[in-house]
Amino acid sequence: MADSYQMPALILTTLLLPAFGHLYLRSRDTRTFLWFLAFLFVVVRMFLVYPQGIWDFAEGTKPWIAATGQACALLSSALFLGSLSPLRFRIGRIRVLYVIPYTIPLFVYAVLSYGVFHNVAPRGPMFWLFPGLGLLSILVGLMWNRAKGNLPTWIGAVACVLFGGFALWFYFHAGLYWPLVLAESGNHVMTALLVIFVFRRFSPGVVVSVLGLMVWACPMLFIVHWIAADPFISLHLTRFIIMAKVATALGLILLALENELEINKAAGERERFARREMEAYTNLVLSRRRLEDFDRQAAEICQTVVTNSRFSHAALVLLHSSGHFSLAGTAGFDKATARALDTMVARIPVAGFLEPGSAPPAVENSQTLHLDLEPWLGPGDDLKRLQFTSALAVPMQGRSVMEGALLLAGMRNRDFWEDLRADDLLPVEMLTARLQAVRSQTRMLEKLIDSEKFAGLGQLAASVTQQLNNPLTVILGYASLLEETTRMDSQDRKAIEAILSEARHMRSTLESLSRIARAPGGQLAAVSVAELLQDMEHLHRSEFLHRSIEFRLSIAPGLPRVLCHPQQLRQAVLHCLQFAMEAVESVGDSADRTVRLEATAEGNHVQILVAHTGAGFEQPLRAFDPFVSPQAAGGETAGLGLSLCATILRDNNGHASAINLEPHGAAILLELQAAGSMPESARLIE
Repeated sequence: MADSYQMPALILTTLLLPAFGHLYLRSRDTRTFLWFLAFLFVVVRMFLVYPQGIWDFAEGTKPWIAATGQACALLSSALFLGSLSPLRFRIGRIRVLYVIPYTIPLFVYAVLSYGVFHNVAPRGPMFWLFPGLGLLSILVGLMWNRAKGNLPTWIGAVACVLFGGFALWFYFHAGLYWPLVLAESGNHVMTALLVIFVFRRFSPGVVVSVLGLMVWACPMLFIVHWIAADPFISLHLTRFIIMAKVATALGLILLALENELEINKAAGERERFARREMEAYTNLVLSRRRLEDFDRQAAEICQTVVTNSRFSHAALVLLHSSGHFSLAGTAGFDKATARALDTMVARIPVAGFLEPGSAPPAVENSQTLHLDLEPWLGPGDDLKRLQFTSALAVPMQGRSVMEGALLLAGMRNRDFWEDLRADDLLPVEMLTARLQAVRSQTRMLEKLIDSEKFAGLGQLAASVTQQLNNPLTVILGYASLLEETTRMDSQDRKAIEAILSEARHMRSTLESLSRIARAPGGQLAAVSVAELLQDMEHLHRSEFLHRSIEFRLSIAPGLPRVLCHPQQLRQAVLHCLQFAMEAVESVGDSADRTVRLEATAEGNHVQILVAHTGAGFEQPLRAFDPFVSPQAAGGETAGLGLSLCATILRDNNGHASAINLEPHGAAILLELQAAGSMPESARLIE
């Protein structure tokens, strides 16, 4: 029977090989490269096995060439299978494709059956070699099927058992030839099923590829006797099988082109999405005069990210002047998760947070890191119960330390875009860089405003002091002369003493006013807070007793030293104590007239708390403003003293805050950096 009809299929398949090579060079896709190799083996097999006149190696005249042809057929079918199911298993540090151990026994089977045993089953113990190779491939196929792939597990298991069982049965009843046919046909059937489940669309490429592969798997039909015995059916079925190779090649080329169109479509959609996202971030008005006003925008910023990005959850973590991280705002999180996240963020140390190499990148060529929250979670932490133990973190890198991060979680559009890419994260990374730049600019602007305010305040203080000092000197001078006069009764002398006392108090106030713009300089020293507070207790306890105020001093053991100006710190604490005494006396006679002075250490900070049982602050945030109203400050003369206190703390790299206590009372908290951590603190303040 003439076999010239095989030539067009051979020529067409050969001509389609460069198309696969060109597609691979365009896309650099591993799947396309495996298809190219598979059809290369198909062409080699067609040259070697199909009889063409005197070129006939199928009848055993050249057994090793026939073995090579059959091995190429099995390799090509396995490459098709592996291209659509590239699953791997691990051996030590090496990850191996399942298709490799699956194909090796079949390859050995083909080489031995045609090259060594000339398609005749051996006798004796060697008879069991071929069933063993078949069982090995079946076992690897079942393990391959158990790995998480695109094909449902039950379909793969049924196919392995069905094709493998029939192959073993035919080996025992029909010899070496039919198991190889069933193995190749089974591979093509599984490849056709994978095309359906991998691409999941009804398109020309999918239809042509599936039809081509299913017809290509039809050699197993020749097992049926009446098909093989009918010359007409066997001839046309053979022609269909040969042309199915061409149809499969065309179908796979269409699939590759359709995939490229899908990639281009997804890229266009990504670009449009990123443009809209960037426009939304650009429309955010971030310029503020105060850092606290900028930080209040955190919830709005997070909501904008959630609305316009691929992430459904966002949280902004910021570093404050106190040296601790806090959760400034969230969006997309429920209240329980937000509370638990806020508690966890407070435990994150500044040193080492999101430094290079501390966390793996979320995707390649991206600044976003995959942050594991486990190191900062305690036993029974709510975040563990809520199953929120990791997030993507976009760092906010300052000049010397990490000043915060934008936390992202909850991917959207998984079905359309599948994996996260660097260009998906680029808009939020640019937004975070802008946030960092604007926040640094706001901090500098705030310092500039404070500098200008205190410069003007200094000029005002100098002018007021100059204008009032001369009249005050006259008053003090004449009052002193009157005091020395002997011709005065007790009532007049008492009035003169009142004039002198109030005039001296006024001069003290003017001296404080002249120092409010900037505390006097001096050499920094490592000051023992414990000794300073104990000295102040000895010096001023009598004043508390005279005013009938209970005074309590509590100093934590092992308190570290602080690097500051000793006299300035002493003056700041004295202002706070004076304020506390006036606040206690302002409420009148009370059973509870107490002032507490406490010193504790927390991390690399030393905290001095001056608390009292008097009236609280109406506006705690304005307690340190110069010339604040008595109602806001909590005392008649405290406004000026507390403003000077805040200035002193600021000049010594510290922070002062006012708080109200429950059920009554208020406190001033002075927070200073420990001497060992001062270099890092100084950088933070800058």
